[in-house]
Amino acid sequence: MIVCRSAAELDLMRDAGRLVGEVLTELAALVRPGVTTADLDEAAERRILAAGAVPAFKGYHGYPATICASINDEVIHGIPSGRRVLQAGDVISLDVGASLDGYFGDSAVTLPVGPVSEEAASLLRATEESLYKAIACVRPGGRVSDIGHAVQQHVEAFGFSVVREFVGHGIGQRMHEEPQIPNYGEPGHGPRLTEGMVLAIEPMVNAGKAAVKVLADGWTAVTRDGSLSAHFEHTVAVTSGEPWILTARTVPVAAKK
Repeated sequence: MIVCRSAAELDLMRDAGRLVGEVLTELAALVRPGVTTADLDEAAERRILAAGAVPAFKGYHGYPATICASINDEVIHGIPSGRRVLQAGDVISLDVGASLDGYFGDSAVTLPVGPVSEEAASLLRATEESLYKAIACVRPGGRVSDIGHAVQQHVEAFGFSVVREFVGHGIGQRMHEEPQIPNYGEPGHGPRLTEGMVLAIEPMVNAGKAAVKVLADGWTAVTRDGSLSAHFEHTVAVTSGEPWILTARTVPVAAKK
């Protein structure tokens, strides 16, 4: 069942989303060579708890950390570790979720660690652009598949591949709700978008082929061919007019560059 949220509920979701955006902005300022993914996880947990919120990922189906921190060929669900030290030229995806007053926010960015290759820079740019092209489709009367089609059309024009095994999702009083939102497909299919629906839209894009596999830890998904991967995500509400990005950041994470 797809739930449409009231104006009051959307305000609560905006509070959760704003917090997630603030956490990502703070983490981005910490990203540099020599930092560990455990350092980033600890910073995120402190900030979320200080705000009176609950880390959404920690304990979810047994996930052991507050954030997902995925480096280079890791697509999503990379587990933070004191042994994972960022190196110049890496790219790192940071995925943050939090529950505040019973409602969830979920957002992700992929960041360069210092100067990166032209391929990496192009991948990050195209993936982030695809997110905003997808968000532009979030209007009453549209279809869920319009969102994924926008992502696929944009990134494949650059020679990149859309991950098939993982998808975006509805979000509200639970982290994952209906509908599922693939990042590929033909437009005009699936549930019709209706005012009050809230969607976590999250393109996951590989520089090489689309195939991925999950490592022995049961969480970390990596590209099968070892190519780089990027992941961007916002929580977005369908309104009567423009889409409302509930996880919008007042300070872009790129501002530190």
